[in-house]
Amino acid sequence: MPSQQPKKTFTGNIATDQALAGFTAGAVSTVLLHPMDLVKTRFQCKFSYLNASKTRLSTSETFASIWKNEGGIRGLYRGVSPNFAGATASWGMYFWWYTIIKDWMRENPNEQLGAAQHLLASAEAGALTAVCTNPFWVVKTRMCATRAADVGAYRSLADGLTRMWREEGLRGFYKGMIPAFFGVSHGALQFMAYEEMKKLRINSMKGKKDVNKMDTLEYITMAATSKIFATVCTYPYQVLRSRLQSQIGHENTLYNGVIGTVKTIYRNEAIGGFYKGMGINIVRVLPGTCVTFGVYEGMSKIFRMYGN
Repeated sequence: MPSQQPKKTFTGNIATDQALAGFTAGAVSTVLLHPMDLVKTRFQCKFSYLNASKTRLSTSETFASIWKNEGGIRGLYRGVSPNFAGATASWGMYFWWYTIIKDWMRENPNEQLGAAQHLLASAEAGALTAVCTNPFWVVKTRMCATRAADVGAYRSLADGLTRMWREEGLRGFYKGMIPAFFGVSHGALQFMAYEEMKKLRINSMKGKKDVNKMDTLEYITMAATSKIFATVCTYPYQVLRSRLQSQIGHENTLYNGVIGTVKTIYRNEAIGGFYKGMGINIVRVLPGTCVTFGVYEGMSKIFRMYGN
């Protein structure tokens, strides 16, 4: 039986390669698409943009309002520093943990894992990542949900972390943590679907095509499909997390924990409240996912090609 060839690595460790690819992918995606994320967060947090007739502004009108009233491009990129920190740390850590956990599950380096194993590995990686990065997401949510001119608004990532620790302590850093754990199912479903589609595609090649030469369009199509699948299944948790994280202080008069938040949203907004910002989210996640996975797979391919 021929000996198995070790996988090539650029940094000397496959998990580190994956972490670096994920970090780069998160950085590119965040810089390009932050304005959509900002508008999505404001819709999720029930931010009231009203026109002269007292009706809610549409997505395009909201973009125009931010551009006109909050300093143009600066307003659209409010909260980009915690978003950048959160996204790069999350993607880098996620792929690092995901690669390590999958390697632990394999009995030999070339073993193909099943859907359940991909789901479990993704869930474990997501949970570990969520614990480490939640403070960044709390600051990001609060900055995106407020205008720079608002009283008490955070000025930057450092200002937000410092004030949150001083005013709320460790509890503030982990607001929205329970919905974030529910959100692990989002990444788990997405990566399970993505890995299964990729495995089917690789198996269909039957040695006719090198996996390193898979078309970028193939990666993008699989990434977009898996993202839509996961988003539709799990979107309400994002609304819950945003509502909880946007509340500053120890006592919340409107939202009281996860159960209280669910009751409040349902009572005041019915089922539609759990899907606030869904439209802009789909518009945002599709290019975001395509960019993220395109850059990630591209970087991974470069590491495999030029690694030792």
